[in-house]
Amino acid sequence: MTQAPETQRRTLTGWGRTAGTVADVLSTRDVDAIARAVASAGPRGVIARGLGRSYGDPAQNAGGLVVDMTVLDRIHSIDPDSGLVDLDAGVSLDKLMREALPYGLWVPVLPGTRQVTIGGAIANDIHGKNHHSAGSFGNHVVSMDLLTADGSVRTLTPEGPDSELFWATVAGIGLTGIIVRATIRMKKTETAYFYVDADRTSNLDETLGLFTDGSDLNYDYSMSVPDLISSDSRLGRATFSRGSLAKLDQLPPKLRSNPLKFDAPQLLTLPDVFPNGLGNKLTFGLINELWQKTVPKKGARGKIQNLTQFYHPLDMLSEWNRAYGSKGFLQYQFSVPFGAEDQLKGICRAISRSGHYSFLNVFKRMGDANPAPMSWPAPGWMLSVDFPIKNGLSRFCEEMDEMVLDANGRLYTAKDSRTSPETFARMYPRLEEWRKVRASVDPEGVFASDMSRRLAL
Repeated sequence: MTQAPETQRRTLTGWGRTAGTVADVLSTRDVDAIARAVASAGPRGVIARGLGRSYGDPAQNAGGLVVDMTVLDRIHSIDPDSGLVDLDAGVSLDKLMREALPYGLWVPVLPGTRQVTIGGAIANDIHGKNHHSAGSFGNHVVSMDLLTADGSVRTLTPEGPDSELFWATVAGIGLTGIIVRATIRMKKTETAYFYVDADRTSNLDETLGLFTDGSDLNYDYSMSVPDLISSDSRLGRATFSRGSLAKLDQLPPKLRSNPLKFDAPQLLTLPDVFPNGLGNKLTFGLINELWQKTVPKKGARGKIQNLTQFYHPLDMLSEWNRAYGSKGFLQYQFSVPFGAEDQLKGICRAISRSGHYSFLNVFKRMGDANPAPMSWPAPGWMLSVDFPIKNGLSRFCEEMDEMVLDANGRLYTAKDSRTSPETFARMYPRLEEWRKVRASVDPEGVFASDMSRRLAL
């Protein structure tokens, strides 16, 4: 008789380091053992967890079972001709990038960090700087193997007989089952570098204008870092970073000998010594001012940057979330549709006057949505801000919820830790459609999380 793997009781949080809860954590490569654990899950249920980069509580399960997927990390095959990679769900995007680059293959959608598992990328339908040109991660999933509540493993495809379950699992935050394996279609590339243009704007109107003047169509990757601390005259000024993967003939001679080199150094791990309150208007204002000056007023053209420089500067600092102190931080990430620019400006003004400050801001233009009913990205504008936890923040976020709703916008589940079920239901009009598919494969609600209970999913 096979001995069941042991579990460990651990306190888990999201990347924001707030609202930690205790769960039994199972860590095993044995999919059959995971299936047995699902079958014997107690009343608090079970949820899968990857590298813990969701900011809130979708991968926590207080009093229940959490399956650590990071040990299920084998890459089974890489086909350079078709661009298809067959791999376990616990493989990180960092590992996938390192293994696939020598074949001239690039991860088709990257978020702000490579420390995300394949399963997490699918379950949150992650997006990146190239959403306007490539969509979100679910668009590039050819198939996936899903362990469902009855213990069976089903192979799902986007257009097959189980297509409804496929798209309910994309952005389904782990509540349709546990993704154990997937096939991803990669992007072919000649180099591991970006050919980048940088620009700088003076206010929010200029920032919106640069996104809508047609120039954005010249770049596969595009984003801006807006100033949301300064007064009205400079509010929304931004640095822009836009580019595409460099062609071989665009590289300087010294880089052409090894154009697919994985050049993404990690410099240090931040110690857990930072005091609460370090992130305030003075410190964030200074950092913000220095950041805005990293780009010349006239911009810069044709810069060659590696992956870290262009895409993942924060990955150079392991455990960078510790900089916010023991209280942690809250990322508020929302989108509003095109046509809601006046409401967007109102939200930006409210942030600048709120007494809650953020300098790690990202603003970009989003592209088309995919068929997943719970997928967050949609045509329009995306803004994310990181607020240190302090008194009054919860009340202010509730005020922002109403402003986002008034603009027909919504929040991103991967970053949420506080929204009410009523607010969430108003933001996701296809929620009932998703619930019906979920109930068809998990009628007893075996797959559950702190988020699913909080949002009454």
